[in-house]
Amino acid sequence: MSFNEINSVENFVIKTMTGVNLNDTQALHEPMPSYGAQWIYTPASELPREITEVLIETELKQALVKLNPEIAALPERADEVIYKLRSILLSVNSTGLVRANEEFAEWLKGNKTMPFGKNYAHVSVKLIDFETIENNKFQLVNQFSIRNRETKRPDIVMFVNGIPLVVGEAKTPVRPSVSWLEAASDIHDGYENSVPELFVPNVLSFATEGKELYYGAVRTPLEFWAAWRVNDGDDVARLMGLNNVAAEMKQLLSPKTLLDILYNFTTYSTNKKRQRIKVVCRYQQYEGANLIVQRVLENKIKRGLIWHFQGSGKSLLMLFAAQKMRKMKELKSPTVMIVVDRVDLDSQTQNVFKEAPNVMPTEDIDTLNKYLANDSRYIIITTIFKFKDAQANINQRENIIVMVDEAHRTQEGNLGQRMRMALPNAFFFGL
Repeated sequence: MSFNEINSVENFVIKTMTGVNLNDTQALHEPMPSYGAQWIYTPASELPREITEVLIETELKQALVKLNPEIAALPERADEVIYKLRSILLSVNSTGLVRANEEFAEWLKGNKTMPFGKNYAHVSVKLIDFETIENNKFQLVNQFSIRNRETKRPDIVMFVNGIPLVVGEAKTPVRPSVSWLEAASDIHDGYENSVPELFVPNVLSFATEGKELYYGAVRTPLEFWAAWRVNDGDDVARLMGLNNVAAEMKQLLSPKTLLDILYNFTTYSTNKKRQRIKVVCRYQQYEGANLIVQRVLENKIKRGLIWHFQGSGKSLLMLFAAQKMRKMKELKSPTVMIVVDRVDLDSQTQNVFKEAPNVMPTEDIDTLNKYLANDSRYIIITTIFKFKDAQANINQRENIIVMVDEAHRTQEGNLGQRMRMALPNAFFFGL
């Protein structure tokens, strides 16, 4: 058998994520479950779709019926939802890919409603079950042909409930001149422009040549694609080669991580050129934020410190942690405070957080005291200096989480002490 990028790297990706070895024809006949929190290999030829269709509508319709009692009562309502989703796919040429992606993400996260309730009351529509991920169907397809302005065939497309959330491209590892960058360029410069509808539901895309694995969101310039590094004990492992790529891929593209990134670790903002951009977390933000969440849920140790390099994205780490904790039912609508030590950092942090819901900046000391005394359940952004006249025990609630930026500059003096006295039962995390 000749050695090429399909039977080497592409098939390696398929085997890593599904267990199916396409270089062994007997593997295709193994029985596989229809639902479960694992990727199932499906040949592109077996998908019930036309070459111009992005969604696998039969799978999506089954999921809508399964996850929504109001649709299960009248299954034809699934067609109404799919019609809405199709309209977003078609809008990509007029609204732009990032804005279409942002609108579709609201549907994916269950933030959209339809008048399916009693007396036409609006109820939320679930496309994906984020609480019990085994209720979703995860399919991995290779050589997926899609036609719009021209016909393209990405190496890997990963579907959840019939919706393509991941696109991957593989290159051969045997040519030194070819790297993951060529694969990423195929996605960024080729597929996103030729078949933009495929990327409207996209969470992230990945590129690999078997030596390294990089990923990025839609319209992310190639210089901002990032590696996903795997924690190996106390150190972060970063070894080149198939074994390391497999470890990174299994973590980044696992159903649990992928849905977590979609629901909690993605944000949209506007850059200096007034262009809409999408940002997905980097590995250090994902791990750091989830460690904060884990410690809060355990409620045993109420302190923590994260040491970071300049430019590692700690403002986004705090944003992702705050967003996730605010959504968690177990925390009963917590108050999350972001504390900085300079006015310019305050403005910078507010700029990062401006797209998040329920964010409240504090203009002065009185505003901060009012928020705390009135037991406000927001993401509150403030400076450490506004605690100089804070009353002791102004709020004794336990589900207050404080994240202190540049903690090494502020927490040994009087201001840090007054803040902890004002919030005696809060969690404090320094960065």
